[in-house]
Amino acid sequence: MSEVKIAHELPEPFQQRLQAIVPAKRLAACWASFSQVPATVFRVNTLKGAVESVCSELEAQGFLLAALSWKADAFRVPDEQRRALTESEAFATGRIYIQNPSSMVPPLVLNPQPGEEILDLAAAPGGKTLQMAAMMGNEGRIGAVEAVRGRFFRLRDNIARAGAENIQTYLKDGAGVWRQCPERFDRVLLDAPCSGEGLFQVHNERSFAYWSEKKISEMVRKQRRLLKSAIHCLKPGGELVYSTCTFAPEENEAVVSRALAKFAGALEVEEIELQLDAMEPGLEAWQNKTFDPALRRARRIIPDGVMEGFFVCKLRKVQTTL
Repeated sequence: MSEVKIAHELPEPFQQRLQAIVPAKRLAACWASFSQVPATVFRVNTLKGAVESVCSELEAQGFLLAALSWKADAFRVPDEQRRALTESEAFATGRIYIQNPSSMVPPLVLNPQPGEEILDLAAAPGGKTLQMAAMMGNEGRIGAVEAVRGRFFRLRDNIARAGAENIQTYLKDGAGVWRQCPERFDRVLLDAPCSGEGLFQVHNERSFAYWSEKKISEMVRKQRRLLKSAIHCLKPGGELVYSTCTFAPEENEAVVSRALAKFAGALEVEEIELQLDAMEPGLEAWQNKTFDPALRRARRIIPDGVMEGFFVCKLRKVQTTL
């Protein structure tokens, strides 16, 4: 499918915005990704099986595994094997979790350690939560918060299937959690609800049917409240990762830049050590508004046919906010 046809199938205002956001050298690949079937990538759940044994089992069943160069327990299979993978015993028993590689980045950047207390403030469906539980070897504690009832029960089902024992789930609005848990957590992950632009697919009209600039504004209000809560929940000295699966600067750099101003002197933007080919620095400005210069340390993941669109920013809390 040509670039022109792809572009015309997506909302015109979105097209115009994307051309102003994505670097010109990456725009063609980004457009093309919207017409491609999402890559089938899974992570081995090391809480229930060793990487080598799970991969050997899958290869014996005919799956063609290609390892991700930057994550030792993650593998891609050909698109035509996706259905078979979802019907495999390894999937049914929770020994693998199908997850886009971009979604694996925020937990890697947060880097939770065994024994720590972690907050996942918008946790469903649980891919990142379970990844953190595996990184911690089931040691320590993860508080997983989800506000939407249906998504909450899906989160709980995924946790049970994966054998994660250090996760406690809470059905509540994350924006108010800080009142019960002020400055309690060593690390906080806020993978915020967003307009989902990084997940658009031209063959799935539902993926972009509700998109509008008004929708972006609605998301921003939620994101500001959640980020405020995340910051207050974090211990001084602790680290926070804010991420979304959207391109919109209003939901990304603008939300974090506002928090940096609101909590002046209490937060620092950290460098992200993980370097991927699909990454670009955060934006310096958008629509005549400039952002805190430190936002260049944030990273935008530009879709390339394997990675989906994401924004990731790592913050350190250097003093109390209460």
